[in-house]
Amino acid sequence: MKKSTDKFLLIVFVLSWLLVSFHEKEVEQQPNILFIMTDDHTQQALHAYGHGLLDSVYFPNMNRLAKEGALFKNSFVTNSICAPSRAVLLTGKYSHINGQVDNVVPFDWDQANYPKMLQAAGYETALIGKIHLGGKPQGYNFSMTLPGQGSYYNPEFIKNGDEKLSFEGHCEALIPQFVMDWLENDWDRSKPFAINYHTKAPHRDWMPEEKYLDLYEDQEFEFPANFFDDYEGRGTAAQEQEMEIINDMYWGWDMKFESNPFTGEPSRLSAPFDRMTEEQMAAWNAVYGPENEKFLKEKPTGEALAKFMYHRYLRDYLKVVKSVDDGIGEVLDYLESQGLLDNTVVVYTSDQGFYLGEHGWFDKRFMYEQSLSTPLLVRYPKEIKAGTVVEEMVMNLDHAPTILDYAGISKPLEMQGNSWRKLVAGESIPWRDAIYYHYYEYPGPHSVKRHYGVRTDRYKLIHFYYDVDEWELYDLQNDPDEMNSIYGNPEYAEVQEMLYQKLGELRLQYGDSDELNQQFIKQSTSKN
Repeated sequence: MKKSTDKFLLIVFVLSWLLVSFHEKEVEQQPNILFIMTDDHTQQALHAYGHGLLDSVYFPNMNRLAKEGALFKNSFVTNSICAPSRAVLLTGKYSHINGQVDNVVPFDWDQANYPKMLQAAGYETALIGKIHLGGKPQGYNFSMTLPGQGSYYNPEFIKNGDEKLSFEGHCEALIPQFVMDWLENDWDRSKPFAINYHTKAPHRDWMPEEKYLDLYEDQEFEFPANFFDDYEGRGTAAQEQEMEIINDMYWGWDMKFESNPFTGEPSRLSAPFDRMTEEQMAAWNAVYGPENEKFLKEKPTGEALAKFMYHRYLRDYLKVVKSVDDGIGEVLDYLESQGLLDNTVVVYTSDQGFYLGEHGWFDKRFMYEQSLSTPLLVRYPKEIKAGTVVEEMVMNLDHAPTILDYAGISKPLEMQGNSWRKLVAGESIPWRDAIYYHYYEYPGPHSVKRHYGVRTDRYKLIHFYYDVDEWELYDLQNDPDEMNSIYGNPEYAEVQEMLYQKLGELRLQYGDSDELNQQFIKQSTSKN
């Protein structure tokens, strides 16, 4: 009898061990996913990238992700503008395939996206913050989103696609709180979670949180080397853009004056103070009022004017990034306190890069490096060694396949990106040697002409089209600031021919063509 009992107990033990092992394997295959996306954050404003422009500015929680996980040195977008970039993230498809070529056309939520696939695989999904895609979000058990661009102060949110709610406070303090509230009160802990945690900052109009209004105000920054760019050595696209800090920023929205200090006329976009309470406005005026009064007395011109505008822009930009970093820290600390952090794949990126005075610019859109590239940091200690640096070229096109890969889900054939999971884990796998880019929103804000192009590890070929037919070629090793196009230079004839061929191959691979371009041009002109 004792032998039978012992045998029975042994069988029970083995079965229990197998069940536990199977469950642990399942958990390993389906970690939690925290995908953090800022709006217009750029590598130059992240100490971990070591560009040198802002070495004195340190965001500890973003840098924590780089130290405890991986930093991707060559992370790029397929179309450097908000709504298209977000559509690429969700669908894993280029703009010409998912239909979101610009900020104007409506997004098709009925098409497949990776949150829907995660839901089907047993995940609980949440979208919190900015999405900037019209329509009711699909693929989420819960959503709390900003309408359109949203507001920094006392913002409105839309809950689950239809319920409008108003909150007092700063959006970059509210959004991480909503993330933690959902995890604490609504998440079904029997399932893994997948959260899209999307901030508004540092998108224009850069209105800092009250506690950071005076941050960096005593700090001086050097102009980028090409701040006073005259655009010689490039075509008409660089010359005809409307995104110069000195000439194209608004005295109200950007510089925070009630009216143009030189003419007294109202700014094209007035200072965005209408949502602030009296207390918030008083705190704002205590910091900006004296500086504005000093400016009105001195009325600086030339380089002194450029210095004021550059610093007003850059300081406000960095202040709102500081609030973002605080929020990331709060969420990471919460996950750690709950014992969840090490089984969570944490991804930090932005929807595109941004100009912080390079070429004298703000904004994005161009295929030049500062807007083409974007930060990408990933923490997952079960697979990623602390301090990992990834050199390979990845794109936002790859994020959806990668997230599915971590969840143990095969990507659908229609997804055009590839998972970088093995790359960041240190495995050697076949990978791309070039990326393809295409920007469509012209005529439109900032007047950046339509263009597409190819970038390799060293060279970049760009074709501007629609109302021009111009090509630019850059040797990024010899001209990292992209100041002089070498297109047509006999010394680069073989390189130019190689890039033509590579560009043709990528357009064929991703299904882009001149015929599609004409269709999108017709759609654009019919709307206008």
